[in-house]
Amino acid sequence: MSAHPSAEVSPVNRLRPRRSCLAVPGSNPRFLEKAQGLPADQVFLDLEDACAPLAKEGARHTIVEALNTGDWTGKTRTVRVNDWTTHWTYRDVITVVEGAGPNLDCIMLPKVQDAQQVIALDLLLTQIEKTMEFEVGRIGIEAQLENAKGLVNIDEIAASSPRLETLIFGPADFMASINMKTLVVGEQPPGYPADAYHYILMRILMAARANDLQAIDGPYLQIKNVDGYREVAGRAAALGFDGKWVLHPGQVEAANEVFSPSQEDYDHAELILDAYEWCTSEAGGKKGSAMLGDEMIDEASRKMALVIAGKGRAAGMPRTGKFEPPAA
Repeated sequence: MSAHPSAEVSPVNRLRPRRSCLAVPGSNPRFLEKAQGLPADQVFLDLEDACAPLAKEGARHTIVEALNTGDWTGKTRTVRVNDWTTHWTYRDVITVVEGAGPNLDCIMLPKVQDAQQVIALDLLLTQIEKTMEFEVGRIGIEAQLENAKGLVNIDEIAASSPRLETLIFGPADFMASINMKTLVVGEQPPGYPADAYHYILMRILMAARANDLQAIDGPYLQIKNVDGYREVAGRAAALGFDGKWVLHPGQVEAANEVFSPSQEDYDHAELILDAYEWCTSEAGGKKGSAMLGDEMIDEASRKMALVIAGKGRAAGMPRTGKFEPPAA
């Protein structure tokens, strides 16, 4: 058997917009309905921490109904199941995927500690897809890293499945797993003079980028402190993260703004791409570099501009400038 059960399937586009990843309790029909009208890039319907043990079975069916009948236009539709150390996981996956597979984009697996846990989910998804005659390999996997063991094994986890789309930092459980001295999830521990999360975030980011995955920051629990959310989100965005969880509608706009380029940066990136395309063309003399105003641009400039332009396009930003080739 292949190490990757879905490896024989042509990969789909895994780089979906995820600036804002809204958590919604799967057991709350009112919240599920409200989430459909919010401008979040991704909505994940939660069967794990947001559902009490006695509510999980009913929540599976509530989620299936919401996915099949709701209007999730423009959103990545994800369900977070329970982790493999519980007795709920397999039934979460079977009920949700068999019931709403065509209307589901991803399964989020929490508390991932090794590659075998992702491979097991990949295999289960493949079996369900083949049984139900769904497109095999279309449903993605999001892996949430929430303890020291998961971080130590992150390179193997990141390379574990072609279904994998994101690596996600789960700060609350992670802080507990390393005995961090703070009860405020998302904020720095008192008395530490630097960023206590820098190594963790960079480790996740490096593993993600080495495997063409997205990197997503976890929640900020002080939901009414939008300024605090912006500050923490800004640090993750500055490193290169693609988005962050939102727990409250008030955080959605902040996430979308922080993880989108400014209009000035987006316009500049598009101009760089246009200028580089022109200078390397026949009309531009097939040169390897060119001047854009006072700035020299080359292949490295193009690669950097592609990142910013891609984020702007994913956010639906309009261009406000046009490239004009220099006069002969």
